[in-house]
Amino acid sequence: MNIAAKIRARRIEARNRRAVNHAIATAATPAMRDEILIMAQHQQRMR
Repeated sequence: MNIAAKIRARRIEARNRRAVNHAIATAATPAMRDEILIMAQHQQRMR
């Protein structure tokens, strides 16, 4: 993996983290927040 690809992958990861954090922060209910957390953790394990 070259340097440009590493930087690009890092930016994508940061963007995904911000999106998940925003979704958690703006979740309508605590149950929805828990669902988002579970999905994010499951996706992280799949990588």
